[in-house]
Amino acid sequence: MPADVSRTEVQQLIAEGGLLLDVRPEREFLDEHIVGARHLWLKTLDASTTAGFDRDRATVVY
Repeated sequence: MPADVSRTEVQQLIAEGGLLLDVRPEREFLDEHIVGARHLWLKTLDASTTAGFDRDRATVVY
């Protein structure tokens, strides 16, 4: 379920095994990103590119 979350909530979700998904362009991701984040460019985000994701795992998209 989509929701806005605070920085503290993101830290807690990561500590509990959540997935951090960075959807910015690859160049921006390579320049700087949050440690542990996975990159998937927003323009390629669809059912096929997320097919392997665990649907029960909390995911934060930024």
